This record gives sequence, structure tokens and C-alpha cells, in this order.
Amino acid sequence: MSIPTTSMKISAEEHRQRCEKLLMHLHVQGLNGVVLSDPQYILYYTGFAFIPTERPILFVMNKRGDRALFVPRLEKEHAESNALIDRVDFYIEYPYTPHPMAAFQTMLDELDVKAPVGTDEDGYPWIFGYRGPRLSEMLGAPYTNIRAFIEDALMIKSAAEIRLLREACVWANLAHTLLQRCTKVGLTETEVSQRASDEATRVMLDTIGPIYRGQSPYYGGAIAGYRGQIGRNAAIPHALANNLTFQAGDVLVTGAAAPVWGYHSELERTMVIGRATDQQKFLFEHMLALQTLAINALEPGKPCAEIDKEVRAYYEHHDLMQFWKHHVGHAIGLRYHEAPFLDVGDLTELQPGMVFTVEPGLYAPGIGGFRHSDTVLITADGVEVLTYYPRDLESLTLPV
Repeated sequence: MSIPTTSMKISAEEHRQRCEKLLMHLHVQGLNGVVLSDPQYILYYTGFAFIPTERPILFVMNKRGDRALFVPRLEKEHAESNALIDRVDFYIEYPYTPHPMAAFQTMLDELDVKAPVGTDEDGYPWIFGYRGPRLSEMLGAPYTNIRAFIEDALMIKSAAEIRLLREACVWANLAHTLLQRCTKVGLTETEVSQRASDEATRVMLDTIGPIYRGQSPYYGGAIAGYRGQIGRNAAIPHALANNLTFQAGDVLVTGAAAPVWGYHSELERTMVIGRATDQQKFLFEHMLALQTLAINALEPGKPCAEIDKEVRAYYEHHDLMQFWKHHVGHAIGLRYHEAPFLDVGDLTELQPGMVFTVEPGLYAPGIGGFRHSDTVLITADGVEVLTYYPRDLESLTLPV
């Protein structure tokens, strides 16, 4: 069942609390303000989702806690209608004379934002050919990078964020159901993926349309597809869609998702068209065992690295390292990939409120790839798997 209407977004109060924690960090660090350019950071603190281009968009907060956005003229009304901030300043266009950063310098002066300042980038990054002065040049002093503080904040999801992630899982599940139902020998991945995604999105909008917002730079609605991971190409973990035609005996690696107010879940499954061969069964069952082991290994207080070590020990014990290509998983939320990572190189301790994809895979050239991915919440006493699509081979075997 979908979540109540009143919960289908992050509240203004929660955005205010996020900004208060950021302000407290500025005070502790002795900073006079903050300037952020990362689109997900701006969404996290203001609720404003936008398409980043060569035109600078920046979030500013001074040491008094006054919050402001700096946007191009074409985004002025958009920001005023959607951003939970105190002030919107705009410039005419980029490139333009004077350069937009001249107007931004005036804004900083009016807000009394002067060195030392915390930021995620030394000025607006070089997106789509943008060029402009560094923030440190404008301030006449070095900046303090506060990305680590913000990334740590993103790691722990609030109750409201978890509700949105649960909702995202509902519509990803529907999209995947339709994908499996539509996939048939002789059809192409393009027509099947498009049909499943369109139908799932229509049902989602019929159900929660009046209160739904995607706010995602990655997906426009509920989506499901194969991204080219069909047959032998399934052995390429991050293949690209190639309009391949389904054939009997193909191994298929799927992907389904649905952004809900900017939050993303992940659902992936391995399917087989027709009766699986002995090799396919062998790899499928080991993949399933690997994922089960990884999910069961998750618990608060344990380092991320330990999960990957335990899973790699299974690969090594069963002589499967030849089929290994990547770590166990990654966090997920406003981005479809976030930190921390279930990797031997990440010593971050698991904490309640963290949400991960769990997706150890096996990739055999000439046979295909085998990977399930589920979205999993770390709880106070263990884990909760938020996705709920069938995982067994029988349920994922398609008729010829």
C-alpha cells in the first residue's frame, strides 16, 4: 500500500533541521558561511531539484543561518516556487556581460559571507563548458572543503527518507513485474523495456499522481529494462542498451527503479529464457548464495569492509574468483550510487538508517552474468530488505 499523502515528501521542518545541523558545523569549524554547487546537496538542503547546466546555480548560507539560492533568470520562478529558502537572487544569463560571478560577489557581500567559507567546490564546476573565477579567488583566501560532513549526513536516512525509499520499491516492483511479463523470444529489449516502463509509470500516476514528484536527474518515472545485459553481454556488469533481440537460452540481468521525491531504490534480477543449463544453474545458485550471505552479514557496528571480506571468502572457497568483478554493493538515496561502499577499502561502520544495494555477482564470458540486487535498510537490530521480488530460479525462468 502506498504511503499517506501527508508523508509523500520531505517536510519544510526537516529541511530546516538539516540546515541547522549544517550551520552548527560551520560554527564549530569557525566558518562564516557555506557555498554549495552539487545538485543533490542543494536538493538535500532546500528541496529544489533542477537540471545542472553551464549556468551556475549555488546555495549559500551565512553564519546567521540566512539561506539563499543564486540562479539564472530562467530558473528564478522555479526556485521561488520550490526551494525552501529565504532569498533567491538571479543573474541574466551565461555567458553574459558582466559574468554571473560578478552578481554572485555582490550577493556574498550582502549576506556578509566572507573568508573563511566552507564549500564543496572551489567555485561552480566546469559543467557543459562553464568557465569562471574560483571561489577562493573571489574571497581572496583558501576555502574549507566540507563534502565529508555532508556525505556523512546523507548516509543516515531519516524516517521520512525511508518512507520515500519504501514507496520507490513498490513501483520498481511493479515495473519489474511488467518487464518479466512482456519479455518474449523475438522481441527487442527496447520495445519490452519501453512498454514495461510506460505501463508502470501510468499505473503509478493513476495511483499517486496528484502527490507524486520524481525530482530525479536519472529517471522520469517507474522504469525497468536490461541495459544490454542480454545473453553473453550479461557478463558485462555495466553494459549499455543495444536493442538486442531475446533468444531462447539467454541469461538476462534486469534493472528496475522509480524515483520518489528524489529518492531511488534498486531492484535487479537474473532471469533465464527457457530451461537453464547446468552451467547457468551452477552460477545462479552460487550467486543466490552469495547475496544471501551478504544480506545476513549486515549488522550495525560492523565495518563495510568486513561484509566484502566475508563474501570474497565464499568466492575463494568455491573457486569462483575468476567470475568476480566488483564489490558487494553501495549506499543509495538521492543518488543511485552513494557512499559508503560494501568494499574491503571502506572502513565505515554500518549504522541504523543506512540503506544499501546488495549485489555480489558472477560474470562468465560466453555464458552471461548473474546478479540480483536488493535495497536493504540497516536497522537497530539487523536489516530489513525493502525490495521483495522473487529471487529463486524457478520464478525467474521465462517460457520460450
